[in-house]
Amino acid sequence: MRHRIALIASARYPLREPFPGGLEAHTWQLATGLRERGHDVTVFGAPDSDRRLGVRAMARLPEISTDARSDVGMPPEWFLAEHHAYLQLMLDLGAGGHTVVHNNSLHYLPVAMAASVPAPVLTTLHTPPTPWLESAVRIPRAGTVFAAVSRHTADRWRPLGADPEVIPNGVDTDRWSPGPGGGSPVWSGRLVREKGVVEAVRAADRAGTGLRIAGPTPDAAYFRDEVAPLLTDRIRYVGHLDHRRLARLVGSASAAVVSPCWDEPYGLVVAEALACGTPVAGFARGALPEILDDECGVLAAPGDVDGLAAAIRAAARLDREAARRRAETVCSVEAMITGYERLYDAIAA
Repeated sequence: MRHRIALIASARYPLREPFPGGLEAHTWQLATGLRERGHDVTVFGAPDSDRRLGVRAMARLPEISTDARSDVGMPPEWFLAEHHAYLQLMLDLGAGGHTVVHNNSLHYLPVAMAASVPAPVLTTLHTPPTPWLESAVRIPRAGTVFAAVSRHTADRWRPLGADPEVIPNGVDTDRWSPGPGGGSPVWSGRLVREKGVVEAVRAADRAGTGLRIAGPTPDAAYFRDEVAPLLTDRIRYVGHLDHRRLARLVGSASAAVVSPCWDEPYGLVVAEALACGTPVAGFARGALPEILDDECGVLAAPGDVDGLAAAIRAAARLDREAARRRAETVCSVEAMITGYERLYDAIAA
């Protein structure tokens, strides 16, 4: 069945390369994959997104009056901007003629206001429970369906009233193609404390392998004070790369290091590494044990830097073809799109 889909993205971060984070990369891939399968997809998101997506920019926050600004309880302006954007969007979607509204954002209003839209609303849960989103999920309403990006994430939400179907995030295994390996390990992602880049650097240093680091630096102080002092000729920051250059980098590595200091709901960098044929060394947290098996990854106990150092050395000896097969069977974009098409058919029937 072909659908007219309203795909709700981030109102804050544009969908364009180099992507600000995994959610934006995932949303770009989801919209592209759905269109390639023949669906009519309208993406609602932030301005300055990739022109090929034809994103409809969400409403900007009107000028805040002097009286409103004088309120001592005024929340941050970015919070107000997001609230206004999603509020206006949900009010406008009633006239859209869509067969499905797919909320792929992290905001609470598309969930709280789902009943105001005539089309069924599917929300993908990309995070563990957060206060505002949890509050919206706890309100029972007809016509609201949930998916989750991993079993780990689904299990966190089920006690709160959601019963998500698990649809793992997928990567384009044509764009993320196998590389030769053999080079120093790679760490990729947002350089923020919870992603554990400092722990990865320490582990790579103890393993004697060196490390190449790629990704955006949204927390400038963290990068300046804690990451930059660790950089050497063998521990290098190579910048925030677009997908083509990042795929080449990851494909050239002997191993990908994934070192979360929190329970990752999924871990798109794991799927990307596997698609490049690069085995993974990581901490056994969140969804990582679901994505990996013994043929394509080696996991250490959470926070165990010495264990991660041993995992880096062991992962480099794994079969690169097995890593690629794991990506094709478990975390491909084709499998993800098929899962969502099944849900769309069920809720639009």
